[in-house]
Amino acid sequence: MAEHKNLLGGPEPTHLPENEEAYRLLGEKSLSPAEVAARHPTFSLAWAQLADDAYEAGRVIESYAYARTGYHRGLDQLRRAGWKGHGPVPWSHQANRGFLRCLAALARAAGEIGEQDEAERCRQFLQDSSEEAYTALTR
Repeated sequence: MAEHKNLLGGPEPTHLPENEEAYRLLGEKSLSPAEVAARHPTFSLAWAQLADDAYEAGRVIESYAYARTGYHRGLDQLRRAGWKGHGPVPWSHQANRGFLRCLAALARAAGEIGEQDEAERCRQFLQDSSEEAYTALTR
C-alpha cells in the first residue's frame, strides 16, 4: 500500500527500526515469544504475541500486563525514532506492527477489566496512528 504525503504539513510517518535477529528467533529458530522477549525486551511483537496468547487462554490480566509492557517499550522506541507524541505510525512498516498490536491488545484487555476510559484512549490512539491497523486489529 502506498503512503501518501500529508498536504497539510503534519508530522512525517514514524518508522521503528527493524530487529532482524528477533524476527529470526521467532521464525527460523522457533523460540517462544517469552524467550524472544527475554532476549530482546524492546521487541514489541513478542509482547504482542504474549498478550494475544494470554487473552485467548482467558488470562486477561496477564494479557493486559504483556500488552502494557510492549506498548511502553514501543513508545520508548517511537520517541527515539523522532516521534513527538502524534503523527502516523504506518501499519505497512513491519517494525511498527508489534507496537500497534500491543496498543490494540491493551485496548481490548482494558475494556475487559472495566477500564473503559483507557480502552477508548487506546482505540483512538490506534486509529490516529494508523487507520489500516485500526481496521485490521479491531474487527
